Parts: sequence; structure tokens; C-alpha cells
Amino acid sequence: MLNVSTQDLVPSPVGPVDVEQAEAALVERYPRLVRIAYLVLPPTMGRKRRVLTAHALVQRALPRRRVPGPAVPEPRRPEDAVDPGYAYVRGEVLRQALVAGLPLRRLAVPRRAQLPPLLPQVWGLRLFPRAGGADELALDQLLARLSAPARAAYVLRGLERQGDAEVLRVLAAAGTGDPESALAELAALEEDEEPVAPAERVAEQAGPGRAPVSPPAPVPAPGPRFGGASLLESAEFDPCTLQARPGDLLRRRQHGRAVLVGAVALLVCGALLGLPGDGWGRNGAAAPSYARNPAAEAALDPAKVRRVAPAVWPGAVRRDFSVWPARGELAGDAPLLRRALAVWARPGGAVESSATPGTPVGPPMGPPQLLFAGRVDAARVVLFHDGLRIVRYAEPVEGTAGAALDFARTDGAEGPGASAVVVTRAAGNVRYLTAPWVTGTAVRDLLMPGKEPWALGRDAHGVTDAVPSPALAEECARWNTLQVTDGSGGRLLGDLGELVPARLLWGPPGAPVDATGREARAVWARTACQLTTVLGQGVGSVRAWRFARQSLPEGAGRAAWVCTRAETWRGTGSRVLAQFLPPDPEVPAALAARAQDAPACGVREPRVLAGALWQAPAGGWYVLAAGGPDLASVRVEGGVTARAEGPVLAAKASAGARAELSATLEDGRRMPALR
Repeated sequence: MLNVSTQDLVPSPVGPVDVEQAEAALVERYPRLVRIAYLVLPPTMGRKRRVLTAHALVQRALPRRRVPGPAVPEPRRPEDAVDPGYAYVRGEVLRQALVAGLPLRRLAVPRRAQLPPLLPQVWGLRLFPRAGGADELALDQLLARLSAPARAAYVLRGLERQGDAEVLRVLAAAGTGDPESALAELAALEEDEEPVAPAERVAEQAGPGRAPVSPPAPVPAPGPRFGGASLLESAEFDPCTLQARPGDLLRRRQHGRAVLVGAVALLVCGALLGLPGDGWGRNGAAAPSYARNPAAEAALDPAKVRRVAPAVWPGAVRRDFSVWPARGELAGDAPLLRRALAVWARPGGAVESSATPGTPVGPPMGPPQLLFAGRVDAARVVLFHDGLRIVRYAEPVEGTAGAALDFARTDGAEGPGASAVVVTRAAGNVRYLTAPWVTGTAVRDLLMPGKEPWALGRDAHGVTDAVPSPALAEECARWNTLQVTDGSGGRLLGDLGELVPARLLWGPPGAPVDATGREARAVWARTACQLTTVLGQGVGSVRAWRFARQSLPEGAGRAAWVCTRAETWRGTGSRVLAQFLPPDPEVPAALAARAQDAPACGVREPRVLAGALWQAPAGGWYVLAAGGPDLASVRVEGGVTARAEGPVLAAKASAGARAELSATLEDGRRMPALR
């Protein structure tokens, strides 16, 4: 008999799950989530609509805010354990897919999942997965005979390798009224019996006070009669690998003519309504868009682009982007510079444009400074600097399609902050253009602190060889950083998905140093993977600081607390992470708290307080808290009440306990903890 009680059907909360955690799980396992949605959706929907609906359901599965709840419950079997973010997103995908399979009723308001998706949309093409063999066809016909909950149960067991108890819990959490009947339906089909009533009809017949349904007989794992679990991973059921065919060409031509006639009529009406009259017009005193403007024309003239001579930077007072010489074999290519300036001023709809947060994307205010123009990989790349921004223009060497325009704010960049700029990213690799004062470049993997950096070659223009970028990697298996050497020592720069790599630092606020020392590398090796939370946020520097050490209860060793603060070029948008480092140096840091736009662990407010619920190796639970050395006492209230003199605290607690932390400063003021 299946060891399942009716209490197992009560959905256990997955939380707490952050939006960033759910997004990371969705991006990392997007193809698998779309495959799950595609298999659960009813085959009667049609293959094209199933493909688009599956993608739409997965893309709408992100939560709008943090999902509350206790810690993740222990699975009944070790193989049922899943990441909390992935468990939440998968549950949302199943819930929407089950709703999408419900029939539309005449007087009922349709739910969003039952309607054709607004996005994604594909016009003029019919998309469908690749056709499989006889086994895939038989499995598709079998799925069509099953109800939506039974299809979901089959997918959870066959594709997700979940046990029956976990299948019941997941189906109950997804809103299935009677998940037992879904497994019973699979059992009946396995025995060549008539399937039981679908879960939707059973749920309608049973009232809120119905007697508990006895658990179904154990259903074996999908076998040859069901087509085999491996068939679920075949191309027949892969909505991410698609074939394309044209739609109805004659009907499209008729619709196109109708749209063209309507657009012409709309333009004529708009022109008549926009004729000038008395008073101020829509643009006031501004000249027409085609009027000549001397300042704007000067900014677009390649002959007026500022070029710094190579002999300027050695005698300059400041070492920043303003003293970089113009480099590259195409620095004298006037047509290329003219195209780059024109796209910068008026990017067309086909141009792929990006900008870090807080970076203006308008045209140049005057002739910009040329940093580089040359061929890199399969593109012609131009780098400009206008005092506030670095602007990168790229176009393919072959053809005229696929131009790209990127903006990054760099005001205040000086010395180490102006040591390198990203030239290209391709095939998971990145190349840098280094400053003229950089005398050596190397690559250091943050996750391997004991390994010496290996040399990174550069060409005559200062462009480095390609190196794998962590910003483009799907997993945190290695974290390559650029180590540059100048006249004052070594600098460590990390690629965070922007034009200018961020400087990696170590030490307390107000006195940081470059993270090249042994102690800094040892801590960064355990915290580097948390840098994924600040990718593409306009970060100029990231500093780590070990603000406390703590002896753990029950003789479990000595742990450390680290504060990581990411500062942006624009000043706002900083992010603070408090992390707990267990005694074992091979164990990565655990994220204890985070804060956005908080002064904690910064120059203005160097103090920081954080806590975590920790389980000792012997099984006991404790609330741990730690702060900077200037804290007089630490207090915990709520589910656990305790107080300790000094900056650290360890109080006996129970599993899942929640408490509020605070500290008292030496001057008597109270200080809350990071959350």
C-alpha cells in the first residue's frame, strides 16, 4: 500500500522564496519548465498554441514579491528534494497549465490561462516541435486520453522523478481537488482498465465535508506500456526546439492590404488635425525635426572627434578615461565613425541597445572622445567617451544587420576604476581593452584561491585574449576575474555584465584594499557566487569585509560573518549582503540578510548587524547574531528571547523559529538588523 495519508494532500509552503531566487531558477531550468507545461496542456489545443501557451505560462510564473513561509520542509525521499525557487516556479506552471485545460463556460468569466497568450507571439509562421517516431506518437495519444491532473502526475513521476507522496503534495498545492484520482487513473491505464473519473469531475461531486478518500494502490514507475520516461525528454515534446512553416499566405496578403489602407487613412487624418493654428503648437518654439543645428551636426562629424595623443597620459595629473589615447586599426576609418555617431544620435528600430541603470541614452552633447576603433572577433567595434558615459558601437564585419549600441555610466572613474573596458562578448567569452598604464594582465579564478593566476595575452592595441566570463555562465562553476598590474600594484576586476568591470575590494569601510591578498581571496572564494545578484546593476565596485567572528555552540568551531557591499556609479542602488561562513573552509557562505539602498556596511554607516537560524551538527537549533565590534549588546525578541553583552549572540531555539534582532550601541541608541 502507498504510505500516504490525507494530511499529505495539504500543500506545504515552499517559502521563503525571493523574486531573484525564483528568477534564477526559471532562467536556469527554463527549457525543462516549458516542457512540463507543454506536456500538461491538453493536446486538443493544437501544437502551435500549446507551444506559445507553454512559453507564456512559464514566463508568467515569477512572483511579484517575496513568498512568505517557513523553511523548506524535509522531503519524504532524498530524491524528491528540489530547490525552493524551482519548486515554487514549477508549482505555478502546473497550476496555470491545469487551469488552461479547463473548458470555457458560457456565463463564467474566463481566467487568464484559458485565453490565447498575448506574449510571446509569432506572426506569419506556424511553430511546432520536431516529429518523433512511433513510440512518441503512442505516448502523445496516451496523454490525450488522460485528464489534466493525470497528465501532471505522469509528468511529475516520469520527468521529475518524484515519488507518489510528493506527487500528491505537488498536485494538491497546484489546486487539484482530488489528486488521488489522478494516480488512480494512471493505475487503471497501466492495468488496461477503464480510467477513473477525471479529477475535475470528482472534485465537483465531493463537497467540503466529504469523507477522506482512501489512498490509491501504488502505481509503478512509467514503463514500456506508457512509452518510457525517457520519451518525455525527446524532441517530440521539446517546445524549445521548433520547426517553422508558413501560414495561410493568401489570407495574409489580404490582411496586409487592409492594414496598409487603414494606415494611410490614419496618416492623412493626423496630418489634417496637426495643421498649424493660433497659439502654441505641440513642440512650442522648437524647430522642426529636420532643421539644421550646428552643435548637433558638430557632434556627428567624424573629423571633429577628439583624439588624445599617446604621450599625454604619462604627464597627466589624473589617470582616467580622458587621457586614454585613440587606438585600433580602424581609428582613421571615417565612414565607420560616421555610422557609429549617427546610430548613437538616432538608433533605429533594428539596433540592439542596452544601458546600465541610471545611464542617459541621449545623443552626444558635443564631439566625443575616441578610445578605440577596430576589428575584434567578427565585429567592428567603436568605443567613445563623453565625460559621463562609455558608449560602445558594434556592427558585423559581414553584412549590415545586427548593429548594437551599449551605454555605461563612468563618471568619477579614476585610476583602477578606469583600467579596462569590455570590447566584445561572444560564445561565453569576453575581451577587454586595457588602459595604457596597465603593464600586465592575468586571469584569476575567485573560486580557487590557492591557484596562481595565469597570464592573459594582449595585442598591440591593448585588447586582451578571450577569457570565459562568469556573467555569461549558466552555473557558478568558476568565477574568472581580470587581474591587472600597474605602477602601484595589482588590481582585481570582475565582469558583472557591463562595459566597465567592477573593482573587487577587501576591508572595512573607509580603508579598503584590492582583493589580491591571501585572506581576501579565501573569503571571496566562498562568497563570489553571490555576485550574480548584482549583475547588470551599474556596479562600480564590490567590497567584502569580515566584520565579526563567533564561536559556535556545542563546540562546533569558529564561524565568521562577512558583509558584501556593491556600490554603483550613480550613487544610489547600492546593495548590501550579510553572509555567514561556517567553520568548514570548503562550504560556501550562506546568505543571512540583504538590503537595497541601505547605508549599513558603508562609509556613512559602517555598523552592521545580521542573524541566522543555525543547526548544530548534533541537531540542536540556535539563533545566531553578530555585529561590528562597537556594539554594546545584542538582543533577540519574538519567537526567541535572549540578550548578550558584546557584538555576538547565540540563543537556543526551535526549528523554524522567527525572531527580531536589534543591538544597542555604546551611546545607548538602538540599531536594527539587516533583513
